[in-house]
Amino acid sequence: MTVPADAVSGRRELVAGFVQRHGALAVLALSVVTASLVFESFASFDNASGIAIQSSFLVIVAIGMTFVIICGGIDLSVGSVFALGGVLAAYASRWGTLPALVVPLAVCGAIGLLNGVLIARLRLAPFIVTLASLLGARGLLLSITDEGASTYLVPRESSFVEIGRGTLWGLGYPVFLALALAALAGLVLQRSRFGQSIFAIGGSQDAAAMMGVPVARMKVLTYTLSGLLAGLAGTLNAARLGSGVTILGVGLELDAIAAVVIGGTLLIGGAGTISGTLSGVLLLGVIQNVINQIGNLGSSYQLVTSGAFLAVVVVVQTYLSRTQRLH
Repeated sequence: MTVPADAVSGRRELVAGFVQRHGALAVLALSVVTASLVFESFASFDNASGIAIQSSFLVIVAIGMTFVIICGGIDLSVGSVFALGGVLAAYASRWGTLPALVVPLAVCGAIGLLNGVLIARLRLAPFIVTLASLLGARGLLLSITDEGASTYLVPRESSFVEIGRGTLWGLGYPVFLALALAALAGLVLQRSRFGQSIFAIGGSQDAAAMMGVPVARMKVLTYTLSGLLAGLAGTLNAARLGSGVTILGVGLELDAIAAVVIGGTLLIGGAGTISGTLSGVLLLGVIQNVINQIGNLGSSYQLVTSGAFLAVVVVVQTYLSRTQRLH
């Protein structure tokens, strides 16, 4: 019996869509199972907890990056904003926990807002605008810390450190916060008008405008959200470390972009999921942990592996996207 060509094309499209959305989760599961069999200590609770806490900060940053990329943009400033948020949190912690939270979020949110206004209202290129913000945020950080010579410490008696170091069921508070934000972001992206507007803008900005979507306003909100989340991640990291470390965040924007793309979000915009981003972040965390388990390999191997893996994912995504368009 001959299968109709339309049925075959439909199946190919369904398979391509499924692999694009859930491929990272499948690779993550395979990696975890393989690593557990090869390395005895990998499957321990302490090791899993370490991966979770290390990944939680990147998850928060990558959530904002997911919205930006789905919208058809890019945000290169999140690494510097992350570091700036940590320094501002540590600096403001001398006045109490509330200032330690409010000050970095206000400043980092303002940077995201400025990015959004320049990109959406003045129609400047996202790459150039956020690159300028990357340099500006890093320059502001150096100015606050006397060119990096001063490191602000969180007072030992401050309750602010409990936010980053507290645990529940053996897992740090940042892990639960990252999961809660991921769940909320997933609902917003899939079930709200804002989320559907982001997908529409990423798919076709002109078509979205003709449908009545306030394109400029949505873009401004998206970049503001990215700045807020990067600042929040830096704040939580400062609470965990008990200080504002100036050298953090270098290359974090690349890790966030890699995690988002590995998770199935298209760089051209219009498609992506928060669950895929979560899988992408955890997969990068597992890769780094496995390299550490080997013991005689440096961090450079993790970068090479992540880069090679990302290149493969981009090629596969391109093929899958063409398959869905052709069929």
